[in-house]
Amino acid sequence: MKQYTTKKLLAGLLSTVLLGTSIPFATVTAADVEAGAIIYSSDFEDSSAAIPFTGRDGIGTISLSTAQAHSGTSSLYMTDRSKGWQGPQLSLDDICEPNKEYTISAYAMTSWYNNIKLSMEYTDANGDRQFSNLSSGVSNGDWVEFSNIKFSFSDNVTNVYIYFECNDGADMYIDDFTLSEAAVIPIQDDIASLKDVYSGYFKIGTAIMASNLTSPSFMDLVEKHFNESMTFGNELKPDCVLDQAASQANGDNVNPQVNFAQADALLKYCAENKIPVRGHTLVWHSQTPDWFFKEGFSDDGDWVDKDTMLQRMENYIKNVMEGLATQYPDVEFYAWDVVNEAWTDQGAPRAAGSSKSENPNSSAWVRIFGDNSFIEPAFEYARKYAPAGCKLYYNDYNEYETGKTTAIYNMAMELKEKGLIDGIGMQSHLDVGYPTASAYRKAIDKFASTGLDIQVTELDITTSDTSEAGLEKQAQLYSDIFDIYVEYADSISAVVLWGVTDDQSWRASRVPLLFDEKFQAKPAFYSVIDDVEPKVTTATTTSTTTTETTTTTTDPNIKLGDLDLDGNVRLNDLVLLQKYLIRKETLNAEQGKHADMNQDDKINVVDIILWERLAIFAQN
Repeated sequence: MKQYTTKKLLAGLLSTVLLGTSIPFATVTAADVEAGAIIYSSDFEDSSAAIPFTGRDGIGTISLSTAQAHSGTSSLYMTDRSKGWQGPQLSLDDICEPNKEYTISAYAMTSWYNNIKLSMEYTDANGDRQFSNLSSGVSNGDWVEFSNIKFSFSDNVTNVYIYFECNDGADMYIDDFTLSEAAVIPIQDDIASLKDVYSGYFKIGTAIMASNLTSPSFMDLVEKHFNESMTFGNELKPDCVLDQAASQANGDNVNPQVNFAQADALLKYCAENKIPVRGHTLVWHSQTPDWFFKEGFSDDGDWVDKDTMLQRMENYIKNVMEGLATQYPDVEFYAWDVVNEAWTDQGAPRAAGSSKSENPNSSAWVRIFGDNSFIEPAFEYARKYAPAGCKLYYNDYNEYETGKTTAIYNMAMELKEKGLIDGIGMQSHLDVGYPTASAYRKAIDKFASTGLDIQVTELDITTSDTSEAGLEKQAQLYSDIFDIYVEYADSISAVVLWGVTDDQSWRASRVPLLFDEKFQAKPAFYSVIDDVEPKVTTATTTSTTTTETTTTTTDPNIKLGDLDLDGNVRLNDLVLLQKYLIRKETLNAEQGKHADMNQDDKINVVDIILWERLAIFAQN
């Protein structure tokens, strides 16, 4: 296993000849950024100005107060509220546009300890109110800063609001509020593409939310590095897909209805850009509403019996699979997480319970079935209705814990014997402090021994130390983990990062991803592209006396690496290759054939690596 260092060899290859010394850490300056226009801003100093904020659902009193101020002498003051969700809100319908990214900066405080949240509300295409938390911070009589918090909304929603809330009915102060168009920051086009570096080993993918589609920089990163596999963060989970009103109106107690309104924009994006999708997820204890398990699909109905739930499960999976195939025929679902997180870390079924339970280990599926016997029929129904060629996975986190590893292994072997499962999804939510790379490797080795496919489905690695040394430690673990993936590449078909930039991650406070909030590559990115040996297709011929392995090419007359067509492979050829990749200078058709070192009909950073290897071999 290699020791990662800050030399970042592969990144430097792109700049060795043309740019001099490699500078892998790009700094975004004011000249690089197209500053966004301010839509609305207030320091709440002018008592004669109208206050556009209102209390949510008409509850609460809003005024200006001189009792507290972050700057100046006054701030917005919210009182007469009793519920956490009751807080000051700002309507965006008339001041913001759909499919465009915005940012909010503000300060908020409460008089005593409280968790203040900045959230967004909208009404979806079905007429249902939806809510999402954008950012949060703890106030204990001090000001909490919300800095450049990004948000957006699509053109099929209405009644859009930004609002503040806190855990109880405490009075709340808001100051120095600014709503702006998001700045456009260019990504680094001159660094290697992650998916190209690992071409031949496994797919590289990511998870995104519908809101990410409005960020040009974010989507540029997706296109450059991650467009071989897409997972939707929430939009295909049961609570986003299941339609309670339609299920009740249907009048059939065993046929839950589904709706893809929340996933629509993502599905259309993947169809248009031909990006394969990992369906996530069908059967899960979390983010599955209790009404799905109750008589009449009613919130206050009695819990149904096992036979009824089996019928509901089959119809639900059938409706999802057939609905997607009918409404989005151009989307390739190459994988589905059929069952998600059914085992505890100790390898036992979850406790019988409810999605509303305070016990995170509780499961309504176990409440109905008594144990994990719902897993096998879930795979039976998925196998019955999934599109041809779609692989079926069991997916879980803390999969490296010994008890859970064993439980997943035993379950997978039983399902494999019945032809119901294709692979195991390892979520891989890791931290620099736990687990060790060697402990994680043991789990991969155990799962590889099943003979099933492995997909790394939700990779991120957190660190609480964001100093240079802390980020280097994170980079080292990323490097070690990717070394393991390469070692087991014959068993791993995809590695999916759970997000693209740190600020959009569900673990944002511990910066877990490869790119920062300015869309720039972190040390962790360079660590996983450093010293990766390109995987070159070989052909083996055997006679009675010798075995010879040779690299195959499409044309024996092509002298690979000779871009200037002078019969020699020299430094000038590398200069031409880098001019083509970095400066976008052109090559003629004949030069292109000689530049495509691995003859895969693409010219990219992999060909630079192969050129260098060829030059080294020639010298030796």
